[in-house]
Amino acid sequence: MEGVLTLAGEGTRMLPWSRGLRKEFLPLHDQGQDGSTILKPVAHLALESLVGAGADSITLVVSLRDIATAKSYFSIDREFLERHGHHRERLSETQQFYDTLSRLKIHFEVQPEPLGFGDAVLRARSAVGHEPFLLHAADAVLWEHTRGHTLRVLAALREAEKLDAVLLVRHVADPRRYGVVEGTPAGRYRGYRRLNVVRMEEKPAKPKSAWAATAVYAFSPELFTALDRVRRRDHPKELEVTDAIRELLAGGGRVAALVLTQSVGSWRSVGSLEGYLRAFHQSRAWSKSPVHRAPA
Repeated sequence: MEGVLTLAGEGTRMLPWSRGLRKEFLPLHDQGQDGSTILKPVAHLALESLVGAGADSITLVVSLRDIATAKSYFSIDREFLERHGHHRERLSETQQFYDTLSRLKIHFEVQPEPLGFGDAVLRARSAVGHEPFLLHAADAVLWEHTRGHTLRVLAALREAEKLDAVLLVRHVADPRRYGVVEGTPAGRYRGYRRLNVVRMEEKPAKPKSAWAATAVYAFSPELFTALDRVRRRDHPKELEVTDAIRELLAGGGRVAALVLTQSVGSWRSVGSLEGYLRAFHQSRAWSKSPVHRAPA
């Protein structure tokens, strides 16, 4: 299965810190193999979610200035292991990560300019090809007891019904800051409440629902066609995934959403200082709970 992980935004809400390091590499707590609390970058956790959902080929979309950092972190460094071989107890988590990387096909694509989330996703087109794919923004984390479970369910629903897209939404107090989904109730799917999406709008001044999209999706390759069509026709300053979903709906495409509840898990963005602090403290609590991952 194909996965796309985006690390291409400039992170201006985290200035001046983000001039030096990407917000996607901010540390969060996680549970180590021995049950201890460890630290991992947000992007590392996001990649684990994709792997847990079954992705074995992952495209990372990064800015030009960050390509070296991304390649360094998401590549196997045998010399590093040899150099610190006298402290093998410190290397167990890194070795497990490298074991995961060794089973993946990793592609790197560059977004030369910050032209929107949708533009970043479109950069993955050549690597993904004509395959369906999972999308995860690397500046957010989906905490759940079985890492990757929710993304796997999104993918299963998309495949079972040959949908163009499946979104994960949550109920929020102020939807004006998000991509807002309007949908009709459509029963349940594998324990998740389901909506059939009829409309979507990016950061509306007067939201028509309180369902906010999280930055995790399952898409058919038609998403690339829709993104390209919007870009060529409308020439937006920033191309958004929401634009393409609206294009899919306008063309008769079928889009569903599953509802994230506290009984399933929690989604947190680190795109702002407040968001990062909430995610950091919540990750500490989650690191103390049982976590199940895909086999290493």
